[in-house]
This record gives sequence, C-alpha cells and structure tokens, in this order.
Amino acid sequence: MSPTPPKRAVIEIQAPGRTENCQIGVFAAYASARGRALVDRELYLPKSWTEDRDRCRAATIPDDRDFHTKGDLAKVMVLRALASELPIAWVTADSAYGQEGLFRRLLEQSGVGYVLAVPKSQFSVGCPRIDWLFAQAPAEAWERISCGDGAKGPRVYDWAAIQLPAVAEYDYQDGTPVRRRWALARRSLTKPDEIAYYLAYSQLDTTVEQLVRIAGTRWAIEECFQAAKNECGLDQYEVRRYTGWMRHITLAMLAHTFLAAMAAAAASKGAAETVPTPWSTSPWQRSGDSWRAAVPTARVRYGARPALTP
Repeated sequence: MSPTPPKRAVIEIQAPGRTENCQIGVFAAYASARGRALVDRELYLPKSWTEDRDRCRAATIPDDRDFHTKGDLAKVMVLRALASELPIAWVTADSAYGQEGLFRRLLEQSGVGYVLAVPKSQFSVGCPRIDWLFAQAPAEAWERISCGDGAKGPRVYDWAAIQLPAVAEYDYQDGTPVRRRWALARRSLTKPDEIAYYLAYSQLDTTVEQLVRIAGTRWAIEECFQAAKNECGLDQYEVRRYTGWMRHITLAMLAHTFLAAMAAAAASKGAAETVPTPWSTSPWQRSGDSWRAAVPTARVRYGARPALTP
C-alpha cells in the first residue's frame, strides 16, 4: 500500500464487560486527518454456536461459517482493508490483538507500520517482559508528549520509547535495514503506577512523536462507536438472526461513513489539507535523539529472546 497520506486502520473489539443477552462484534475503523469512520465488521460466534449446526441454521448463519477467534476475524478484516483502495500506512489495536504474534507477523509481511498495545508481560526480540525493560529506563528517557486532543483537550502522558533489535527475516532487504522496531510505554501523570505498553514497527525515519500520535489514534474507534450510536442507531436493534445483524450494522456503518464524508467535504472547502508524511548493566543506550536496546549482535533472528532481569 502507498505510505502516503498517513491513514490508519484501527481494530478493536466492542464487547460488554458483563454477561448479558447481546451480540459481540469485531470492528475496523479508518482514521485520517480529515475524519474517521467504521469500515468493516464481523460477528463473533462462540464454539457453542458453531458446533451446533441446527442452531446456526435457525439463526441463518451460513453453513460454511466455522469458529474463528476474535484475532482471526481481525486478521481477515485487515487483509480486506489492505486489498481495498484505501491508502493505509498504519494499523493500531488494543492488547487483545497486539499480543498475538501472528497478527504482528501479518502486518510486517504486508509492509504496514503498526503501534499495538500489549500486556505488561509481553515479550519481544530483546525484551522477555516489556515491563522489566521499562523498569530499567533512566529518568531522562521519559518525555511528556500529547497523543492527540480529546474531549477535554490534549491527552498528555509521560512516554518512553526504545529501539528493539531488528529481525533479519522482516526488517532487511538485500542486507539493508528498511524497518525499525520499538517498545513504548505510556505513564499517567496523576497515577505514575498506571503504565500502558506498546510494540511498534515503522519506517526508519519515524520519530517517537509520530509513534505516540499513532498510539493515540486508537481512540478513534470509540469515537466512531459513539457517533454511530447517537446519529445512526448502531446499537438500536433487536435481532436474533445473523442476516438481521449484518444488515442493521452495515446500514448504520454506511450512514455514519456518509456523514463523516460530508463533514470532511464541508471542512475542506476553501482550504487545502496539509498532511505530514507518515511514516550489560542496563539495555538502555542513547542513539541520536532516541534510545536503543543494547544486544550482543546487530541482527537477531525472529524467536530469539535475550535474557534480561528486572
């Protein structure tokens, strides 16, 4: 896909926090400087459904629809988005997807950058546990940066970022590095013990500020949900069949996308949009204006996990 302009596909699950009579969907949103909208959806079906074919037929679920995890559904939607005409440079998602190695490999093989939330126990090349890695970060590694405006103004946190070792299979072309790996941490200003972690994959010239901005873009999907519910009735359905769910959700998404496109067209009248180009003792070592994880070799093959201690 073309790396410009800097558009981002965002994948996140929409699910209630308690057991109730509902349908669970996996959704994709498309975000750019001109707006954002939901662009894809899949209904999640648990094994208790897919293993009961009579129940599935009664709910008009296609006979060829088997069980798929939410991660599987996310990968399918990412592939559909990449095959579309949408210019996509980045993918971001919450930790339910970011922790899945196959999901990250899919994006790397597709040449797409990502900033994916991961749990604190996440391991990666050069970092057996991401929270151990940032526990060793020097005080000067933390920088106060806004990851975008929210309802109450700029969302400001303390951020630390460190370059991870490259993976020969994915990060080099003809012996030349073409991609860079990062680990990021976001620390609350008022509650310093609250730290969120990310793994990132980017072009060589990507700055920490750009990675932070992409991380903040994930909130776009929540904004899309809220707008689609308030303006298009996304959640105003009482269906018990697969066909009815798909029709209602798709129509509401289409209406929301139309409104987003009209708003972007109105905002662009009389003004051209300006879009930036996207894209030891301690393992922390400064490298220019960023930090790098020190490892014994220049390149690490995928699967290597050098030992670190907290």
